[in-house]
Amino acid sequence: MKRTLRYIMLLMLLPVFSLCADSEQNEKEQQVLKALNETAAYISDVLINEEGYSRCDYNLTEGRWYDYEPPWHTGQAIYALTEAYRITGEKKYLETAVKAGNWWVGLEIKDHPKLKGMINSIHGDHAGNVIVFATMSDGSAGLYKLYEQTGDKRYGDVPTQAGDWMLRNMCLLEEGVCYDNVDPETGEVLKENSPFWPDKENQDLYDVARPNNEGSLFLDMYEYTGNDEYKDAFITLCNSLVEKQGPEGLWMDFMPNHKEEGSVHPRFNLWYAESLINGYELTGDKKYLEAATKTAGIFARFQDGRGTIYYKNFVDGRRDRSSICGSSVAFSGLLWLRLREHGVEGFDKNIELSADWILKNRYAADHPDPNLTGAVINTRLRYKKGKLWYTQRDVGSTFGVRFLASYYDYTFGQKAGHQ
Repeated sequence: MKRTLRYIMLLMLLPVFSLCADSEQNEKEQQVLKALNETAAYISDVLINEEGYSRCDYNLTEGRWYDYEPPWHTGQAIYALTEAYRITGEKKYLETAVKAGNWWVGLEIKDHPKLKGMINSIHGDHAGNVIVFATMSDGSAGLYKLYEQTGDKRYGDVPTQAGDWMLRNMCLLEEGVCYDNVDPETGEVLKENSPFWPDKENQDLYDVARPNNEGSLFLDMYEYTGNDEYKDAFITLCNSLVEKQGPEGLWMDFMPNHKEEGSVHPRFNLWYAESLINGYELTGDKKYLEAATKTAGIFARFQDGRGTIYYKNFVDGRRDRSSICGSSVAFSGLLWLRLREHGVEGFDKNIELSADWILKNRYAADHPDPNLTGAVINTRLRYKKGKLWYTQRDVGSTFGVRFLASYYDYTFGQKAGHQ
């Protein structure tokens, strides 16, 4: 009799449990949308300047902005804004993305005898006044997203033309690498010495060239044009990544990883893994998915119990806690989400840690410094120009919005029926 009564009482309480669960789910959905909107508004209103490019790095002690590879930082901002527009339908985000896209395509080089068709993708920080392959390819994905939203062919034509120049002049596909740098004055590809290693006297191929599959540029070019040559180049670089990946799931032979000290860059390896997932989706070859899963696994170990990932991590498990890398929290989350979509298990806890971390670790929307309102925390502490150089970086917010949009799709998309 007592069991029967308990059973009846449980049945009566089930609707209450269900309502509580629905309420919690609705509250979480609103939190995600609020964070997405506040951060996208920050990108639109603060990060993109009057000329249309990202302000990049904000020096927290000086209260001043400094350029840092504007073509790729702006391209990531465009990517984030198109994603925010896709989820929310807020036209301001798309309008700002168009403004930034117009600046980006304006980098096209039209009058140099050797560089015609390339874009002026100057690094501008420690590498100096040099055109860098990844500065272009890390930003180009946003332009193709903007083309998808607007139908304006300039946003596909200009990066495709530049990528074709890079394929013809910078790629050694038989070695599975592409040269990193070009002299903007002479148009010569730097094949012997890289400005990234100013103190290294004897440089080999891996010092001046990498697989350079960041941004999956050649895949975007193939999907935009239908040209199989671009698809073949992309697959060649994916194969190179599988061959050159270390057992820990990283590419320690290439900067900005530092093999000698065992330190790992917080995004570089994730870009390669992202391109491998794209390779799997293109070909169905599981070796790409398996390699990406290895990378995802070590970044799950880099993430601490509160969800934080720091700027510098070490293969042996050590962490340098001086810089907090919100962009790595978000980009790792993007990787874990995409693997989950392909049936890879084991990262659900990490996905939720990344989501909760980004919801909690943003500057307030009413922060007294308008240069920070709504930004995702992404600090970097360096010694530069004779002093400590402490910055808040734009990439925490751009990758944060990309993650929040994908997390919204993953968690609430079917229920919400968003565009």
